[in-house]
Amino acid sequence: MAQYITKEGMKHLRMRLQKLIKERPIVIKQVVTAREMGDLSENAEYHAARERQKFLENEFNRLKERTEHLQVIDTTNIPKDAVRFGARVLVKELKDNSLRKVQLVGVDEIYESENEYERISILSPIGKPMIGKKIGDNFTVIAPIGKREFEILEIK
Repeated sequence: MAQYITKEGMKHLRMRLQKLIKERPIVIKQVVTAREMGDLSENAEYHAARERQKFLENEFNRLKERTEHLQVIDTTNIPKDAVRFGARVLVKELKDNSLRKVQLVGVDEIYESENEYERISILSPIGKPMIGKKIGDNFTVIAPIGKREFEILEIK
């Protein structure tokens, strides 16, 4: 099954990769400096630097592999007649009439957004049942606190 990401999400992943690349030489220098302090078995700075280096390499490799297997979707060309990947949706919870603005994105894109839309995964308990719904449609979310009913008010 293809895994999707928005152009914005891919840009975010690539920026994270660049940040990790820039951090590599700093961490390597920390490892070398800590190693020069002497006995490695009792050298907390060395062990901390090695742990950081290990985390950095694992994160870099994970993100690099993800970027190679994700399909970038241009959400500006997606029809707005139903909820689809990348859609920005205004939903109302029927129990208390509270409103929520969400954007359906891939699992790699769950991070703080710079706009008023909360980024939720299309695979999440609220994202999945929303797919394919049209304005005026209701959908049910099965949550740990019980069933929650929502209505689609707007699709952008």
